[in-house]
Formats: sequence, C-alpha cells, structure tokens
Amino acid sequence: MNDTTETPDETPPSSEEFQVSQPGNINPEVLQNISVTLSIEVGRTNIKIKDLMRLTQGSVVELDRIAGEPLDLLVNETVVAQGEVVLVNDRYGIRLTRVVPSTDRLQSI
Repeated sequence: MNDTTETPDETPPSSEEFQVSQPGNINPEVLQNISVTLSIEVGRTNIKIKDLMRLTQGSVVELDRIAGEPLDLLVNETVVAQGEVVLVNDRYGIRLTRVVPSTDRLQSI
C-alpha cells in the first residue's frame, strides 16, 4: 500500500466561482469544469445467466445492431449523438453523423 496521497491536477474552485452572477444563473466556468462520462455503444443484447456462464474465450455474443448502423455516443448514459468508427493515430474515435437535438435530450432525462 502506498502511504503518499496524490494532489489533484487542479486546485478546487473557490467560493467566488460558485457565486451566482444573477439569481437563477450558474457561473459557466464552474459548469465547464464538471467531468462527465462519455461512452460509445456498439449494441446491446439480453442473455440468460446460464448462457452468460457458458461464455469462454472465443465465444461470440450477437448484438441488436446491424453492421454499418451508426453507433450511439452517450454522455452520462444519455444518447446525445450518433456516428461511425474512425481511427485517429492508432486509436479508435467516432465521427459524428447526427447530433440529437437538445429538446429531445431533455425529454429523455
């Protein structure tokens, strides 16, 4: 176990940064520094536990997406866009082909 504690890369926001500029408004600088989870979903499936327990190396699990269908880009488990897989410097990326309108995103929350 390591007894040293890591210091954060950034200093925590000051109380002034949390001040509301006008009633009902939030300081945009505070919002811009909030971390979110971004994920790409290739597809989904439902599987029985007995079938899950039979999975081994080399097993194939069929997903609900058709090959070539756009992938979902999710932010905190909410679909915000769709796109296609690209390679960027030997890493996977996604090229957005459709952005979900903000009104549709708000309805799914």
